[in-house]
Amino acid sequence: MSIKLSLERIRLLAQHLPSYSRPTVHVAGTNGKGSVTCMLSSIFLASGLTVGRFNSPHLVSVHDSILINEQSISLEQYNLSRAAVESADQAHGTEVTSFEKLTLVALQVFEKLGVDVVVIEVGMGGRLDATNYIPDESILLSALTTVDLDHQLFLGNTVELIAKEKASIARKNKPFVLGIQKYAAVENVVRSVVEQTGAHFIATHSAQRRAWDDTIDGPLPPTFSLDAESFRPPPPQPITFTSSAFPNSLSALLYLNGSHQVENLSLVLTVISTLMTHPSCASRMPSGFSERVLQNINTGIRNATWRGRLSFHSLMVSSPYPRAITVLVDGAHNRASSETLASYVSNLVTMLDGNPKVRTLRLTYILALSRSPPKTPKDTLSPLFDSQSSTRLSIQTKVAAVRFTSPEGMPWVNSVPPSVIAATVRESVSGIGLWVASDEGDIQGQLESALEWVTTEGTEEEDGVQELVIVAGSLYLVADFYRLLAKQEVNPS
Repeated sequence: MSIKLSLERIRLLAQHLPSYSRPTVHVAGTNGKGSVTCMLSSIFLASGLTVGRFNSPHLVSVHDSILINEQSISLEQYNLSRAAVESADQAHGTEVTSFEKLTLVALQVFEKLGVDVVVIEVGMGGRLDATNYIPDESILLSALTTVDLDHQLFLGNTVELIAKEKASIARKNKPFVLGIQKYAAVENVVRSVVEQTGAHFIATHSAQRRAWDDTIDGPLPPTFSLDAESFRPPPPQPITFTSSAFPNSLSALLYLNGSHQVENLSLVLTVISTLMTHPSCASRMPSGFSERVLQNINTGIRNATWRGRLSFHSLMVSSPYPRAITVLVDGAHNRASSETLASYVSNLVTMLDGNPKVRTLRLTYILALSRSPPKTPKDTLSPLFDSQSSTRLSIQTKVAAVRFTSPEGMPWVNSVPPSVIAATVRESVSGIGLWVASDEGDIQGQLESALEWVTTEGTEEEDGVQELVIVAGSLYLVADFYRLLAKQEVNPS
């Protein structure tokens, strides 16, 4: 089974299942969809609503893509709904794809529980994505995050064509909120699609960064440190946002890492403002929604977390001696998201550069990629190896190239051979330390072997040295990391 974009099968099967009626926010885009959906869900939850959320792809297990109040549904809940969907599929011969089946399972869970609001992430594109079968009357609002090049075989070879596909989730007489864009041409295409659909186009209002204010934000956090034994994360980002929906300017702290998250938050806050004020939305939100949002929105922003996207973790390693290392995991899988990761790492370097006690940064990338032509490994990886902007720090960079475990229910997803990744790295930067896993044979243990290489090469303790391991290139590799982390939490050494 492979990717077959169509709405025919899922619409046919949906006719034989309980109808879906939950108020839904539908989010498309190339990058940022997950961050936007998790912030929206967190704000809804903080405001007292029961919330369903559906993200794809799943991370560790297929059912973790379906959440109720920010918690993955149980395997029992998943299996019950899946059995009902599969029974109807077999009875009526609809032969839906794996993703269409998963979409229906999620929506059946949300409908059965009667949640107040649902936040749905588009799987791929928009126009023909399985999530776009949701009835018009259930859609509160559609939103589009940053559009860039990805999945060109399915969506088109230009950002204009891709934007057209993604904007086609717009619904007649419903708001469509466009996020901040990298390419000016995207807005023109989206406006045209939205107008032809009869939806209401709304441009995102920008949140602004502001200076830290002790009276609002409390005391500044301790100085950032990568030392795993006493790790101190980068400080949250203070922002301000003005909207007619809020009686006063909103001042909040954004804990999601990366300057790009300010743009994602801008879209989120514009969506929330629209839900509070647009007639087609306000009438469908629970009573007192606006008042509860005003009281709790800061809490919702602060509580938002998004695993696998610029997420820091501490991992225990045993070689050459037991110790903890700091790991940054990020699902960067295309050029735009790699540029975002590279920019964030550069900011970390700048922060460390301002600490006179730190002289050296040992930076190791553990990388895997999925095959997705016409995207090439060089397209994705080259931004990671641009020169760092440090004027004082000595930066020692290494790379390990591995494969990832095949994701459940997605047999068409395959790793780029590690030898190809290694060749791309050599082409991008010279004189770099490399460890290359096997292109063939058993994938199990490749991540662990890479971590062992990282921690046995030049790990003698020295004053003024900090170390960071970055696991990136594919969400499927990030999933392997979380499985390893879960083993440690269950069986601590």
